[in-house]
Amino acid sequence: MRLDDYIEDLEPDEEAERRRLAKEKSYAITDHLEDFERRFDDALTGDTLVGSTAPSIFVGRSNYPDIPVGLLSPVGDEGAAEEYVTDGEWYRQGYAIDDVLQRRTGLLNSNKRANVDSPSIASRLTPNVHDAWNGFVGVQREVAIADRPVDLEIGLDDTPDLGLDAGTDVATPRGPRATARNADLQENPHVPRPVKKTLEDDDWQAQGAMTYLYRRGFDVYEINSILSAGALGETDQRRLVPTRWSITAVDDTVGQFLRGRIRSAPSIDEVQVWANEYMGNRYWVILAPGNWEFELVEMKAPGSIWNPNPEDDVWLQSAYEGFEGRSSYVEETAGAYYAARLGVLEHLESIGRQAKCLVLREVSDDYWAPVGVWQVRESVRNAFEGEYGEAETFHGAIAEIATQLPVSYARLRRKSELAAAVQSNLSAFSTDR
Repeated sequence: MRLDDYIEDLEPDEEAERRRLAKEKSYAITDHLEDFERRFDDALTGDTLVGSTAPSIFVGRSNYPDIPVGLLSPVGDEGAAEEYVTDGEWYRQGYAIDDVLQRRTGLLNSNKRANVDSPSIASRLTPNVHDAWNGFVGVQREVAIADRPVDLEIGLDDTPDLGLDAGTDVATPRGPRATARNADLQENPHVPRPVKKTLEDDDWQAQGAMTYLYRRGFDVYEINSILSAGALGETDQRRLVPTRWSITAVDDTVGQFLRGRIRSAPSIDEVQVWANEYMGNRYWVILAPGNWEFELVEMKAPGSIWNPNPEDDVWLQSAYEGFEGRSSYVEETAGAYYAARLGVLEHLESIGRQAKCLVLREVSDDYWAPVGVWQVRESVRNAFEGEYGEAETFHGAIAEIATQLPVSYARLRRKSELAAAVQSNLSAFSTDR
């Protein structure tokens, strides 16, 4: 499909757009917190949550290396525990911002402090994390490596703090929190065989174990939880990893693995433009003939949560890598860079090709609360569904898309390395090669 026709077909139905925004901006979180408090009182026996079911874990980073570690469990909705796990299913179900926040406000984070290298900060004589299979840290690890929610009994030291932590553009928001005294398994968790293999191999570096699990069909969400619980890597190197860090570490490691898989692959032979929109974020993915290069450019609207002053200009930032990848962490666009890159590399690896790639992310003021970097990952992954637009040149594609962006083409060229380079390298992107 010609690119101009493709862009025209993307214009949203105005009435449908108004209905969507009305749904997304229904600020009903307070009601959900009040409902959680009622359900919590019903579920509590003395100071113990009996029959709790934990589908996932959380590892914080405050006061590192003595950090909060938590078990996440729905209260009063244990039968639907899997629906509370952050993964690609949320995108497939079409979750809006409110849907995500409702899930988080119904998920109790029962937590206590632990050292990243040791299950207890009270005594440095306790076993290292890799030896911890009892106590709170041990139970947390059992939950992380299991392939389904685990039934628990959790003793609490206090009542929940019912505040909602808005989170970041990497980690999802966090709901009610309570200090845990202890946690006990009520069943033997089921651990998949590939996970057992990574646990039993004392000399397997974390990067190799991560790619092994990915090749065995584990998604990055599952691998992230296992890494965060200190269950990957050489035995003496295993430690608890804050969730926010582990998310980016897994995206980066799997991305490097996939980049290696396409290094010798033939290039695509046409300029393709793919697009997707989700939760007030619009994504343009431009693929062009050539060796692997990647860049993410983010544009964040004034008046949005990321650029709160409505009088400011559009916030614009970018990060780039060439054929050999990067040697340093991306500060500018942080976890969004690795999540978007992963989605592109998965697509290219699936078709056995490589390409130059520019991803443009436009964040509108409709993105009124951060839900986590998963929405970037899933939006780019799913951008490759359906049709794409064709352009004569990479330069022509960017110029035409620029008419749809909140920044001028000239400003985009000043910020984007790939956009700035196209004028002097038009032959590299021509479809006449």
